Amino acid sequence: MNARRILCPTDAAAAEACAQEMLTLIAAARDATGHANVAISGGSSPKPMFAKMASAGFDWTGVEIYFVDERCVLPTDSASNYSMANEYLLEPAKIPSAQVHRMLGEIDPHEAARRYAAELPPVFDIIHRGIGPDAHTASLFPGDPLIDDRTNLTAATYAAKFNQWRVTLLPAVLLAAKHTLVLASGADKAEALAHVFGAERDEKKYPAQLGVNEGIAMTWYVTAE
Repeated sequence: MNARRILCPTDAAAAEACAQEMLTLIAAARDATGHANVAISGGSSPKPMFAKMASAGFDWTGVEIYFVDERCVLPTDSASNYSMANEYLLEPAKIPSAQVHRMLGEIDPHEAARRYAAELPPVFDIIHRGIGPDAHTASLFPGDPLIDDRTNLTAATYAAKFNQWRVTLLPAVLLAAKHTLVLASGADKAEALAHVFGAERDEKKYPAQLGVNEGIAMTWYVTAE
């Protein structure tokens, strides 16, 4: 199974298409088992997608929300992935806090990673990932030895380019998801996407290649190729 790419005319269209697919998959997972486990990513790209999801009138009963990664800052900090998700999705959609499992960016990052690993479900129904202009995904940046870790579930990692500690899910979790959606809209992602899909496979150099053509259900929403 190859990764599916959906080319959208605008960033807004990509966000809306990804939002609709997220909600469809969540509903299907909940219909099948009575609940759904979802991991979401941060950054700026998902903001319009989260806003679409929040305004859809969706019933969030039985949906557990987790995070793919987090910056080691207070949950009220503007850099916090939780803070952004809370502003654009969690609060507007009135998702109960008991269903939201945030990474504790305000404590020691290694301890935060340990605690989060103990909180994770056996497998995620849907993981929403992003991609950076450097082809990083989650908080797995080019050259990080954690990219080769297929055993552990979470880890603390130091993002040197941002002078910042982060907590991230690892490939063992990312690759086990039943469905993976990647919102990769924006012209600044074009070069990274070209490497991810066109370059020789080298996940250490292009971490976003994780899952591409690895037999998992993976869909990319792009506006540039």
